Amino acid sequence: MLKREDILIEALPYIRDFHDSMMVIKMGGHAIVNPEIMEKIVQDIVLLKFVGIHPVIVHGGGPEITEKMERMGKKAEFIAGLRVTDDETMEIARMVLVGNVNSKIVSLISKHGGKGIGLSGSDGRLIVAKKIALKKITVEGIEKMVDLGWVGETESVNPEVVMILAGKGYIPVISPIATDEKGNDLNVNADTVAGDIASAIGARKLVSLTDVPGVLRDQKDPKTRISRIAFDEIEQLIADNIISGGMIPKIMSSAAALKGGVSQVHIIDGGSPHSLLIELFTNEGIGTMIYNKE
Repeated sequence: MLKREDILIEALPYIRDFHDSMMVIKMGGHAIVNPEIMEKIVQDIVLLKFVGIHPVIVHGGGPEITEKMERMGKKAEFIAGLRVTDDETMEIARMVLVGNVNSKIVSLISKHGGKGIGLSGSDGRLIVAKKIALKKITVEGIEKMVDLGWVGETESVNPEVVMILAGKGYIPVISPIATDEKGNDLNVNADTVAGDIASAIGARKLVSLTDVPGVLRDQKDPKTRISRIAFDEIEQLIADNIISGGMIPKIMSSAAALKGGVSQVHIIDGGSPHSLLIELFTNEGIGTMIYNKE
């Protein structure tokens, strides 16, 4: 077992290498619904800021949105990992993401000595999106088109506000509510937003904190974790149904981020203590890294 001083020495080359770089950390799953896990993750992110890294947080809130919907007698429906969002669901999503989760994360950053500032995709035209009108699905061998409601996809990202805030010592905390050119609010998948922002700000890494230890060949067996996935292997893994459901948007946002210039994308278990620091500052692999072979 490594001594404390050995751990610090092991971290030194990583701290030096990542100094002054931008990193996007996507918080989702238990990192959002479990207050203890959320606080530990935020504490680790504040540490990143103090060692010279510029973290940018993008958060989801899916489990809490689903819980609020159920309390109101609404059943959550997902198609290809995307939440079907009618008018009422859009109001719930806005309330949870902007009014609750975002403010909690900002408050925790302040508690641990950092300077957090909350944003949504609507602020400063950070994210301009367009409505995904229809989605093709197959039911019992029959293809049909389904309206997802107020679900959006990114058209453009204006990174200026994020870069200014990060450069002034703040940790931007971004909720994935965007607007279209007509001023309509749209619910954009948080993984997609994280990938788009990582590309736009030239992030060194994109780290996605999830409820699973990475991509698994067998969803029921954590020991089947795939530690490294090359960009050109993604399509086959989806075809083989190894990447499926809610993991698809994560992987597709990872692919978009790599295309956009992000060096590496990491998918790790946010519920594992200090998994973010272990992934970034030690030689030990803890999740799935997605990379370009070049």
